[in-house]
Amino acid sequence: MSEQRSNFVTRAVGWLRAGYPEGVPRQDYVALLGLLRRKLTEDEIRKIAQELATQAQPGADPITSADIEDLINDRLLQEATPADVVRVSAHLAAGGWPLADPPVE
Repeated sequence: MSEQRSNFVTRAVGWLRAGYPEGVPRQDYVALLGLLRRKLTEDEIRKIAQELATQAQPGADPITSADIEDLINDRLLQEATPADVVRVSAHLAAGGWPLADPPVE
């Protein structure tokens, strides 16, 4: 991974932490990872997901790296509901995530 892409992944984790200061709730991961797929490679998504899992807030149903791998491999093939996408997009925007795709040159 290039240094520029590595910096983008680091910034993405920062945006996610800002948008989800209490941690990403389990029900948001499908939509979140689906939205991230628009800008990131599979490796980048896995790195971000692993970072988020290590920093997940302890609770009744904490998410693990294995859970996230299952989501990446299986559930991301299912579409998130429009309400999921709106909710997760709002969290990403609150954290500073660049939701708009860059213009094609």
